Amino acid sequence: MADLNQNFGSDTPLLRELADTTRRFQAVSAAKAPAPAQTRIISVSNQKGGVGKTTSTVNLAAALASKGLRVLVIDLDPQGNASTALGIDHREGVVGIYEVLIEGASLESVAQPSPESPNLFVVPATIDLAGAEIEIVTSIERQNWHALLKNALDAFIRDGNQPDYVLIDCPPSLGLLTVNAFVAANEVLLPIQCEYYALEGLSQLLKNIERIQAALNPALRLSTILLTMFDARTRLAGQVVDDVRAHFPQQTLNTVIPRNVRVSEAPSFGKTVITHDPTSIGAISYLEAAIEIAQRGAANG
Repeated sequence: MADLNQNFGSDTPLLRELADTTRRFQAVSAAKAPAPAQTRIISVSNQKGGVGKTTSTVNLAAALASKGLRVLVIDLDPQGNASTALGIDHREGVVGIYEVLIEGASLESVAQPSPESPNLFVVPATIDLAGAEIEIVTSIERQNWHALLKNALDAFIRDGNQPDYVLIDCPPSLGLLTVNAFVAANEVLLPIQCEYYALEGLSQLLKNIERIQAALNPALRLSTILLTMFDARTRLAGQVVDDVRAHFPQQTLNTVIPRNVRVSEAPSFGKTVITHDPTSIGAISYLEAAIEIAQRGAANG
C-alpha cells in the first residue's frame, strides 16, 4: 500500500477532482431552493439549435422539483423531446399543448405527472403541434393568436393551480409558438453553448425580446443565461465564458454546465440526469444552477 501511495500520491488531479465532486454533491444535497413569492413563468429559448435548450429545460425542472418546488413544464417544441426526457407519453392521439392552443382545452386537463418527481407535471407536445402554427394563422377567429398560451396559463393559475415555476421549452425558431411563449412568460432563460459562434443569434434574440416587449408583453425580460457544454480542456470554452460574463454580468449564472456523458444518455432512458445518475457532475451542475436560479428569484422577488 505504501508503494501504491508513493506511485500515485495522495494529491493527484484525479483524487482532487473526486474530492471536489463529493464536496459539491454534499453541498447541493444540503442546499435549500427558496420558493418564489409568485409563479415564475420562464421561456427557455435560443433560435440556434444544439445548445442544450431542451436538456436544460428538463434538468432544471427536475432539479427544482427535487428540492420540493412545484414545477410545470410546457413542451412547446413539436419534436416533443422534453416530453420524452421527462417520461411522458406523447404519441399521436395523446392530448397535450395542441389541444390547449387549438381547441381551448385547459392546461389542468392535459398535464401529466412525471415519474421524475411528484412535484413535476408536464404538458406534452405531440406531432399534431407541427401544424398548429398554420391552423392558428389561418383561423379568422384567432384575433388573439399571440395570447393563446397566456390565457390558458392565466386560467390555470386563477383556478387555484399555483406552481412555483412554469418552464416552457420553445422551438428553435421565432414562430407563432415561440411568440406565444414570450407573451405568456415573465422571463427568458437563454442556454449558450461554450463553443465557436456561441453568441451567434444572441443579438437577434434580444431584438425579438424587445419587439415583444414593445408590442405584446412589456414585462418580458432576459433574466438568465446558462452556459452549457463547457469543456475545460479547451481555451475557447473559457474565452466564451469570459465574453458572455463581460457582456451580461447580471444575467449569467455562476454555474456552468460541463459536457457530460450521463447528461447525454439520460433521455434514452426516459429520464433526466437528476434521477439517472444524481452523483454525476452533470446532475450536480444542474442542481447548482437550479438552486442559483431559485435564490436569485427569491432575492429579486
